[in-house]
Amino acid sequence: MQLSGLDWTIIATFFSITLFIGVYVSKKAGTSSNEFFLSGRNMPWWLLGISMVATTFSTDTPNLVTDIVRNNGVSGNWVWWAFLITGLLTVFVYAKLWRKSNVNTDIEFYEFRYGGKPASFLRKFRAVYLGVIFNVITMSSVTLAAIKIGGIMLGLEPWQTVISAGLVTVTFSALGGFRGVVYTDFLLFFVAMAGSIGAAYYLVNIPEVGGIQALLANENVADKLSILPDFSDADAMITLLIIPLAVQWWSSWYPGAEPGGGGYIAQRMLASKNENHAIGATLFFNIMHYALRPWPWILVALASLVVFPDLASIKDAFPNIADDKLGHDLAYSAMLVKLPAGLLGLVLASLIAAYMSTISTQLNWGSSYMVFDFYKNQINPNASEKRLVAVGRISTVVLMILSAMLALLLQSALQIFDILLTFGAGTGLIFILRWFWWRINAWSEISAMFSSGIVSILLKLTPLGTFFFGAERGLMPSWSEFPMIVLVTSVIWVGVTYLTQPESNEVLQSFYKKIQPGGPGWDKVLKDAEAENIVIKDKDVEWSVPSGILAMLLGCGMIYSAMFATGYWIYGEQQNAMIATTGAVISGFFLIKIWKKIKVNVL
Repeated sequence: MQLSGLDWTIIATFFSITLFIGVYVSKKAGTSSNEFFLSGRNMPWWLLGISMVATTFSTDTPNLVTDIVRNNGVSGNWVWWAFLITGLLTVFVYAKLWRKSNVNTDIEFYEFRYGGKPASFLRKFRAVYLGVIFNVITMSSVTLAAIKIGGIMLGLEPWQTVISAGLVTVTFSALGGFRGVVYTDFLLFFVAMAGSIGAAYYLVNIPEVGGIQALLANENVADKLSILPDFSDADAMITLLIIPLAVQWWSSWYPGAEPGGGGYIAQRMLASKNENHAIGATLFFNIMHYALRPWPWILVALASLVVFPDLASIKDAFPNIADDKLGHDLAYSAMLVKLPAGLLGLVLASLIAAYMSTISTQLNWGSSYMVFDFYKNQINPNASEKRLVAVGRISTVVLMILSAMLALLLQSALQIFDILLTFGAGTGLIFILRWFWWRINAWSEISAMFSSGIVSILLKLTPLGTFFFGAERGLMPSWSEFPMIVLVTSVIWVGVTYLTQPESNEVLQSFYKKIQPGGPGWDKVLKDAEAENIVIKDKDVEWSVPSGILAMLLGCGMIYSAMFATGYWIYGEQQNAMIATTGAVISGFFLIKIWKKIKVNVL
């Protein structure tokens, strides 16, 4: 495919602005580790919210959505739509708790909530486990998507895409730090949204598709449109809806949707001006991420079923694509080659923007673990601020190289999504409860982390998985694999919790005094403190969790209704669209009422 001069001009302008931002803020970013990783904890909610949205709009996201839609229809997206519950629980319950903690990273939380050698080991291990292993896997998924886009749209070899896409990103990430990431995210957000919406509108109306009505009536598309799974298909209902809504959202750790908050979402909350700004940022992110943004990708995925109904048709159109990179996620990139000059440049710039936003965030976030939780905590506690920034920049480059190498070995976005989801199965409940139940200790998290990984490996990579959950002769239905991992992991960590000693009163009382989590789960700690004549409870702070949970439920009603309404308006189902729109308005009205009770006044 040949790009026009206009296309190249758009892309070159975008690259130039991005690099300029990184260089412009590099001096301030290099003044201290706090500036390099948290921008001095003075970021407003709207800038952080936009940054969260831009970060989760990565190059692999439209590919993942396309893979899901082509295999399981629109309703297949419930495997990630269910994480809205997690996201809103973070908004209304955990955002202010994270901001109160005032830690540099969410991994530092471990030695704040727990004590002794187990807490020290947990912090050190998780820094490497999440900051390097999981982070590299996540970035490799994004880079894999870039490889596929480069191969289809520009005819590039995988190594050429990796070098060209990664060089600019790692440069401005290493120079500009977190401030550079957030500032460029502001630009990337608008470029990415314009590109995805413009592509969807144009591709639905190309002659091969014939417009929205022809698309919806096409025989390849008609059975893929339902937003909810077929209620008569028990396996589909259980796999696509019941498990995600009943089990997955609270039980599984997944980057960007961690139960109880965490990862780069926590980094942005920690960088906010105050608790209210942390709440406002995460709420804005969840509204944009779930209610509005998926539909342009879904439309392109549906249109691809008309133009490229199967993998063979994609292979015929793009014979240069290697067999080990051929998958349904390629269909999104395959559709983009049909865009006209100008719009093609904008869409390519938007995909580059999506790639750069996600990678730069993952690099800065992962590097923060290496600096604060590994290097400073374990190797050089007295390191100067200049040395910490230097280590941050070096680790940024190393993480980029590792993720690029792994990306060259992978095949599909859905494959990586399943790996990440399964490896975190069963750990999520700990991340929710550790703020509100004193009995959880460092051994609870250690046992959950290792048991989840070991059980996942046994079921995914050994004959044991086929024996129990094989599609044809397994002893149990295949959909029960994920709940089984959750059950086994949960039984193990709960057992370990009661078999090991609780954290010391000193650690628990210190945590309570700073965070003021409240609730019946801390009654014993409060009674022990009272017996020792130690005051740890602030009488002016009320327990807001019940109101927060109600706000979460109303927020889910509002955002899911808005998501359904958007889809039904696109489908032309006006009655359903009006019902869903009304539901969104009513839920939003009551949400505002509850919001005032938990003292949120940001927007």
